Amino acid sequence: MGLTRTSMGKHSIDTNTPALKSDSGDIVIALAGNPNVGKSTVFNALTGMNQHTGNWTGKTVVTACGSFRKNGKNHILVDLPGTYSLFTHSVEEEVARDFILSENADACIVVCDATCLERNLNLVLQIIEITPRAVVCINLMDEAKRKKISVDIPALSRELGVPVIGTSARSGNGLDELIDAVDSVISKKYAPIEPVHYGSGIEEALKILTPALSEKSSHSRRDAMRILSGEIEAPDAAQDEAKLANEVIDRFGLTHEMIRDKAAIAAVMRAEDIFKKCVTTSAKHSAADRKLDRIFTGRAGIFAMLLLLAAVLWLTVYGANYPSNLLFSAFDALGAKLRQLLYLINAPDILTSALIDGVYRVLTWVVAVMLPPMAIFFPLFTLLEDSGYLPRVAFNLDHRFKKSGACGKQALTMCMGFGCNAAGVTGCRIIDSPRERLMAAATNGFVPCNGRFPTLISLISLFIVGALPAPFDSFAGAALLTALIVLSVFATFAACSLLSKTILRGVVPSSFTLELPPYRRPQIGKVIVRSVFDRTLFVLGRAAAVAAPAGLIIWISANIKINGTSIFSYCSDFLDPLARIFGMDGVILTAFILGFPANETVVPIMLMGYLADSGISQTDGAALHTLLTANGWDIKTAICVIIFMLFHWPCSTTLITVKKETGSMKWAVIAALLPTAAGLILCFAVSHIFALI
Repeated sequence: MGLTRTSMGKHSIDTNTPALKSDSGDIVIALAGNPNVGKSTVFNALTGMNQHTGNWTGKTVVTACGSFRKNGKNHILVDLPGTYSLFTHSVEEEVARDFILSENADACIVVCDATCLERNLNLVLQIIEITPRAVVCINLMDEAKRKKISVDIPALSRELGVPVIGTSARSGNGLDELIDAVDSVISKKYAPIEPVHYGSGIEEALKILTPALSEKSSHSRRDAMRILSGEIEAPDAAQDEAKLANEVIDRFGLTHEMIRDKAAIAAVMRAEDIFKKCVTTSAKHSAADRKLDRIFTGRAGIFAMLLLLAAVLWLTVYGANYPSNLLFSAFDALGAKLRQLLYLINAPDILTSALIDGVYRVLTWVVAVMLPPMAIFFPLFTLLEDSGYLPRVAFNLDHRFKKSGACGKQALTMCMGFGCNAAGVTGCRIIDSPRERLMAAATNGFVPCNGRFPTLISLISLFIVGALPAPFDSFAGAALLTALIVLSVFATFAACSLLSKTILRGVVPSSFTLELPPYRRPQIGKVIVRSVFDRTLFVLGRAAAVAAPAGLIIWISANIKINGTSIFSYCSDFLDPLARIFGMDGVILTAFILGFPANETVVPIMLMGYLADSGISQTDGAALHTLLTANGWDIKTAICVIIFMLFHWPCSTTLITVKKETGSMKWAVIAALLPTAAGLILCFAVSHIFALI
């Protein structure tokens, strides 16, 4: 999901390159690997809490940096972006390649997945072609054992010519041996065998060009390949040799594109050869993965995806009702005690009202409404993430996104948006094409974030399915919530198609390669702990930090009166005629505007607007339904508010993130206007349909 303290904390948008050596004795280790190989798990297991993040200078790529001590030495671990190749196609690959090629790293750990080693070996071969100071970490050995996959570690080390260590990072097995191997390759000289033979023509050209580069570069063979493939120009000192090498290339009829293709094919074939020699697999478990993929990525893939989503949402809706009501009751009782305490200490009435009816009521509403669904939704969604299912979602939606002029990777950024739209926008960095990255960032606001989900659940329960007996109410609520998410997905398709035909027209959508990781048994205990502390409580804390001062400001606007009318009432009365056109009222529209800093505060603002004089005396479901209906709410109002909650401008944090990621205020404005326009159009239609009935 990409939403943690690290990914969305105050350091997540640091524009400075992570600090490396603070002492000459420090050891800097680059941590490289394909996506979904457990690289982050290795990083977290080694560095613990000694981590920080930062953007590389001139790049919008966040890279984590951490430190640990081992063997009496300080080790600095730099977690590079996940990449499939060093032949750069994206900014992330460029960052990884340049750091490995630089002299900053004393050694490089290449993390591989033991359950799909053949695909990972391609990157390994490219890296050991650059540097002999490499250690291959074969992670997930426990998972490989469960799937009856056997990796001959000594044989693999002989084939590659560098140390190979088997690990299970989640349990910490093999990590001490891994760092010992790193220290060994730094202190000793390893001479890896020639990793890949590129065939006639290319090899002849390399023999001419490589010696001319060896004096200036420690990775001369790799530099020679980059020159032959047209990636870089030959240095002045090697111009003559480059000319001779190009003559050889011309004699064989090879173009830059053909060289890159032949290099890729040669690496794949070499990886396949090594895999056959060093790995034995169980056909039974491979067949099991294929059977699951026939379900989740075949013709029934979309149906299975919707069914899983509905199941997650049903568990969220059903499970959140009871704890939410308990929290409301507990907070009401605590609020009464706090009010009595303030009376006992002779606090001024205006201060008591501001603190209890303003700050406390808004804050406790946010907690009571947000905490239960997030505590259920985030762990369930993380279980799907850890099991390897979410990349299948991108696979299933790729065709539809491509028809809209977008890229299938956008499905993954949308999944991040379920947690936080700002995180989803940041996650758009995984999309290679600048055009499609802009499109994904501008449309992520169509996805309902954690701040909208609880309100959607509450309104659906109060006005649409509340009359149904249990458990049918929860089933109906989950079905409606699923339908709303499907609606948001189709709205995203429509918005992408609109952008493709207008602002971003003229560029053909790119294709993408996405590795489908093997299915894994998630660690339920760790998933729950990580989801609660790194996601649920973090998001809740951020929302509470906005809700508390917002509650005070809202109370002031609702209680300071000019000519007997509050500031809030002036605003709501002014907006009321406009709001009526879209099936709402002035209080509702004012609440959405004042809730711009955080979507979680919209409903508390509404309630304070309706009860400007006395505040909210009770906040359970029945009381809320009574309050809203007494202020003119009916089924039409509820539906329009639900639609506008689903489609309206993203919160301020998201729009700031869009501006930062795109480098343009224009795209932040577009990101605000697109969902708002969709919401207003749908609300207008619903309002007038009800008028005709």
